[in-house]
Amino acid sequence: MSDIIRRDPRAEWIARNRLHPLHAAMQPAQHSWMGPNGVIRKNPHGMGFIGPNGIKRIDRSGAQQGVATKRSATVEVQLPLHQVPQPAFYISVVPDMVGGRLSSHDRDLLGLAHQLAGQDGAVLAVIFGEHKEAAFASAGVDRLLVLDGEEFSGYAPEQRVQGLRAVDNQFSPRHWLLPDSRSGGGELGRRFAAALGERPATRVWQVKDQECIGRAGAGLQDLARPVARLILAAVECAEPVSETRHEALPVELSTTVARSLSRIEDLGAVAVDPAAIPMAEAEFIFSGGNGVKDWELFHRTAQALGATEGASRVAVDDGFMARDRQVGASGTWVTARVYVAVGISGAIQHLQGIGACDKVVAINLDPGCDMIKRADLSVIGESAEILQALIDAIAAYRNDAKRDAA
Repeated sequence: MSDIIRRDPRAEWIARNRLHPLHAAMQPAQHSWMGPNGVIRKNPHGMGFIGPNGIKRIDRSGAQQGVATKRSATVEVQLPLHQVPQPAFYISVVPDMVGGRLSSHDRDLLGLAHQLAGQDGAVLAVIFGEHKEAAFASAGVDRLLVLDGEEFSGYAPEQRVQGLRAVDNQFSPRHWLLPDSRSGGGELGRRFAAALGERPATRVWQVKDQECIGRAGAGLQDLARPVARLILAAVECAEPVSETRHEALPVELSTTVARSLSRIEDLGAVAVDPAAIPMAEAEFIFSGGNGVKDWELFHRTAQALGATEGASRVAVDDGFMARDRQVGASGTWVTARVYVAVGISGAIQHLQGIGACDKVVAINLDPGCDMIKRADLSVIGESAEILQALIDAIAAYRNDAKRDAA
């Protein structure tokens, strides 16, 4: 797998965008030039590019797209550093952090905060509990405040509101931004607004000209109002930060957060059958396509992983999966945190349906298929052997966990 040339869509976009500050650094090396006698000289060793099979190819059109692709895969993109030594004000963001990492919704929210902060303000991200995120700097976070402790773990909205009120008293943010989602941000934002005695702007999808534009009338109408101090933003409310990197300097509260007498008891997560979860709401989808030859093994693997089963249109048309399990533009558009595609080549309709998935894992025999190009992690090999090895690895992991617990 290490010999396969991987595309870097971000670097390719920078190479096409002439207004980007790193555009000049991403241009391909010069392979022809005019000599002192007026004769065009060429470097024969620099022509061409390495194809997916390891064979050197030459672009006869002269565009040399392959060279740009190879260069983009090896050049490390170093974005300019955005610093705010003495912030004039703060824009506070409370991301959902589902699974301990920033989601695409959280990154959209940070992009909106960066727009509101401008050059003088700083984006302050408030995180509850431990996290696994290592890309706060590239997501647009100038200051990072982590509120950890047992009182914030689990479902504790009242205690988290107390923490946000302490942050509000110390930093006095100009705006509060929370995701209007079912992952906790929508409820927490409304509770926090009630505690502050302010009216929030909800379901906001755009902030422009000092106005918040939100959805109303069951999503059929737009409601415009002056920019509120507390904004609950929807998905794709702004473009994520992509052209700058930020400091993400850690900050702390100067006072301790008072414990609230919780009227809610968290009994933990309830086990749910993955097959009963609607495809559009599933966080972990294990999807099969035409390359799956042993469907019984496929079902056993999905059960071992605890994933919701999905399928491509070919697998549904052939009768291996139900129609409501079809993923794609002609089926269900999914927004899973992890999407595993087994034996799916990657038709354009299928790729459209998984466009909002955070991480895509592809298992396929063809290293040049479109699904491999889309995937964040690719496994090249026979699907039956890989699935059986995956089941064995899961069983060994659970046996080790039981021995450690004993």
